Amino acid sequence: MAEVTYYSKEGLEKLKEELQYLKTEGRAKIAKAIAEARDKGDLSENAEYDAAKEAQGLHEAKIAKLEESLANARVIDESTLDTSKVLALSIVKLKNVKNGAVMTYQLVSETEADLKAGKISVKSPIAQGLLGKSKGDKAQIQVPAGEVELEILDISR
Repeated sequence: MAEVTYYSKEGLEKLKEELQYLKTEGRAKIAKAIAEARDKGDLSENAEYDAAKEAQGLHEAKIAKLEESLANARVIDESTLDTSKVLALSIVKLKNVKNGAVMTYQLVSETEADLKAGKISVKSPIAQGLLGKSKGDKAQIQVPAGEVELEILDISR
């Protein structure tokens, strides 16, 4: 059984747009590359043709994965969510207890994650350590650089 993934309304729209692009323009570009390679002669010794066919297979696999994600996607109505605990789509202001650094992250689905924009996946170690916690709680989280202790300063939507 496929796993349900939760998205913001904007995240789901972005996913739909990407799928539409891959199905239309993406497929057309690959078909053109295959046709150009086919025109170059003997297909049994045509590396360009083989590469184009492989690209087509990868492209179709990506489309299938996006379609599966969309089929299992659920939109979360942010206005109805409880802000007393850290949940998916929560915006969490954190303080690193050891060095005093303050950071703010929004917990989003894997496909929406963008660290530069302050969005981390709900499946990341930090998010997993924060889920279900309340304002003022401290969380010991195992990250690749070792263990870090984070204090939750604020939770919002």
